[in-house]
Amino acid sequence: MKRSNAEVICEYGPFPGVEEVAGVTYDGERIWFAAGDKLAAFDPTIEAVQRIIDVAAQAGTAFDGRHLFQIAESRIQKIDPATGQVLATIPAPGGGGDSGLAWAEGALWVGQYRDRRIHQIDPETGAILRTIACDRFVTGVTWVDGELWHGTWEDGESDVRHIDPVTGEVLESLQMPSGVGVSGLESDGGGRFFCGGGSSGRIVTIRRPG
Repeated sequence: MKRSNAEVICEYGPFPGVEEVAGVTYDGERIWFAAGDKLAAFDPTIEAVQRIIDVAAQAGTAFDGRHLFQIAESRIQKIDPATGQVLATIPAPGGGGDSGLAWAEGALWVGQYRDRRIHQIDPETGAILRTIACDRFVTGVTWVDGELWHGTWEDGESDVRHIDPVTGEVLESLQMPSGVGVSGLESDGGGRFFCGGGSSGRIVTIRRPG
């Protein structure tokens, strides 16, 4: 496994009225993040919050190109970002122990924190299609260029890991700075990862290797 320190590019926040940042996703223009009782979105070029959707949002967040998906306790909500309407819900595989969420290959990918797993699930039914075992607590999950990455937060330390999507083998680890945790994770599709910072109320941007 290749190990290195994460290169921090910038930080966003804290944001007014936001005590905690959980899941994070990116729609190509705005960064969306889960803040407990709401989903919020901001343009990273100006940092000002532009949208707020009043919806339960305690964990992972994902975007499929049209809709937002948000973990809310034991369910995953499908949300219209234009109206804020919840269009559908499916059961979350962990029944309340889920953390990260990502969209890739026509499916949702759900991190289970304490169970140290990532599930690929059917976005229509919630049925588990496959499971990847991990060796640390799993927080945020993201795919970029065919690579599966996930955040960890355990024993006061966090890193962002590139893993083999079949075996779960850790291929590369980016160690976060001391005191910086990763509660949510999303790629911008290029050279950046957006990392939710939990109770810091911040989002930290780090460089993706290569």
